[in-house]
Amino acid sequence: MSLSLSLSSTCSPSTVLSAPYIDFPRFFSTLSPKFSIISTCPPINSHPRRHSSHHVEHRHGTNLVRSISCCGPIKNLNLMCHLMSRQNHAQMDKFRAFPSSDGREEYALRDGNEIESETEDEEEGLEDERRVVDRWDVLGLGQAMVDFSGMVDDKFLERLGLQKGTRKVVNHEERGKVLGAMDGCSYKAAAGGSLSNSLVALARLGSQPIGGPILNVAMAGSVGSDPLGGFYRAKLCRAGVNFLSAPVKDGTTGTVIVLTTPDAQRTMLAYQGTSSIVSYDPGLASIVSRTKILVVEGYLFEFPDTIETITKACKDAHGSGALVAVTASDVSCIERHYDDYWEIIGNFADIVFANSDEARALCDFSSKESPVSAARYLSHLVPLVSITDGSSGSYVGVKGEAVYILPLSCVPVDTCGAGDAYASGILYGILRGISDLKHLGMFAARVAAVVVGQQGTRLRAQDAVELAESQKFHLHNSPI
Repeated sequence: MSLSLSLSSTCSPSTVLSAPYIDFPRFFSTLSPKFSIISTCPPINSHPRRHSSHHVEHRHGTNLVRSISCCGPIKNLNLMCHLMSRQNHAQMDKFRAFPSSDGREEYALRDGNEIESETEDEEEGLEDERRVVDRWDVLGLGQAMVDFSGMVDDKFLERLGLQKGTRKVVNHEERGKVLGAMDGCSYKAAAGGSLSNSLVALARLGSQPIGGPILNVAMAGSVGSDPLGGFYRAKLCRAGVNFLSAPVKDGTTGTVIVLTTPDAQRTMLAYQGTSSIVSYDPGLASIVSRTKILVVEGYLFEFPDTIETITKACKDAHGSGALVAVTASDVSCIERHYDDYWEIIGNFADIVFANSDEARALCDFSSKESPVSAARYLSHLVPLVSITDGSSGSYVGVKGEAVYILPLSCVPVDTCGAGDAYASGILYGILRGISDLKHLGMFAARVAAVVVGQQGTRLRAQDAVELAESQKFHLHNSPI
C-alpha cells in the first residue's frame, strides 16, 4: 500500500509544494475524516477502566476533527517536586563558569570530573537568541533540563539500587547521592530533555536552505536564574534553538542524570526544579500566535498547574492556524494522567509521537496488542500518528491505516534520544513538504539510526547537513 499526505483533491499539491511555507490548516485538512463517525473505530469507553466517554466533533481552522469528552472523574497526581533551596546546592556548587581563550564562558566541574565539550554547539553566538523572527516554524513547549550523561556498568546501578532502563523522579538528596557516586568519572553536561533533543536535531536539519528556507526553531520552558540555567540557555542557543523564556528569579534549573550501560540501555533520574512550572504569560501567548507548529512535551502532564498552560497554548495555536503536535513521552505519565492527555490530544492534536509502549498506553491496550493496531486506532482520532518500535521498525498512521517503516541496520551505541531524533525527521519532512508517508518515515528512521550509532542524544551538525542534503533530490522532484 502506498499512502500520501495528499489524500484529497480539496488541496492542490502543487500549491502546497511551491509555496514558501506550507499552508498547514489546508495541508492537514486532507488528513481529517470528512464524516462524523468512523464505524471501524473502537469506542474509547470499550475499555473497563474508562468512564462514560463519548465522541463529539468540532472544527478548528478548516479541519473537522474528532475529540474525546471524558465525563468521569479526572485523576490528577501531583508529582511536582519541591524546589531545591540555594542552601542545598552541595553538588551543583561544583558547577562553575570559567572564561575560555576566546572570552566566552565555558562550564565545567571544579573537581576531578571531566565534562566533554560539545564543540559543534559553539559555532553560533549568543546574539542569535535575540533574533527577531516574524513567525517560528516550530515552537516547543516542554521541560528545560540539564543532562548529566555518563557510561556506567550494571554494578554501578546495583550499588545505588537503581533499576536499569527506567526513569525515576528524584529529590535533591537522591540526586546528590548519585552525583557523588559519579565523582571521578567522565561525563558530560548538555542542555537536555526529550523535547530539546528533537528541536536541536530539527534546527540542524534545517540550518541550510535545502528544499526551503532556513528553519526557525524555538523553545519555551522554565529555567532558574542559577548557573545551570545560564548554561542551558547558552547551549541551546548555540545549537540553533532560541530559548525564549526568561529565567525564574531564585529558581533552580531541573537536571536529568542519564546513566548508559554497555548494552545501550539508559537509566534516567530526573530532578524537576523549576522545569515543572511553565506559566502562560502574554509573552508566551504572543510567541504561540506566531508559530506554525507547536510541539507539547508529554512530561509536562505530570504537573496539574502546567496543564492549564498547555490548554491555553493549544487553543491559541489553533486560533492562529498552527498545527499542534504532542509527544507521549512516558508510559507511567500516560497512565497517571490519561484523561489529561486525551483532553489535549482529542481536542487539539494534529500529530502524536509515541513509541509502541506509549501508543498502547494511550489506546489502553494490553501489552499483547501490536503497535500496528495502536497506530491504526490512534489514526482514527489524530490526523497523523508516528509510532516507533525500536529495532522492529516504526509506523506512520493516517486515516485508520498504518504504513510500516523498515528498521535501518546500525550498531547501537546509545539508544537514548532515538525517538526524539525520529520525531525531528517527521517534523522536518512535513515542513519541507515530503508528501509520501513511506519516504517520510524512512527519512525519520535514518535520522534516528545516526543518533543510535553514536554516544549522546544529539544529532551532530555535520550529520544533520548530510542527511538534509540526501533529501535534496526528492524535495525538488516530488512525486505528487
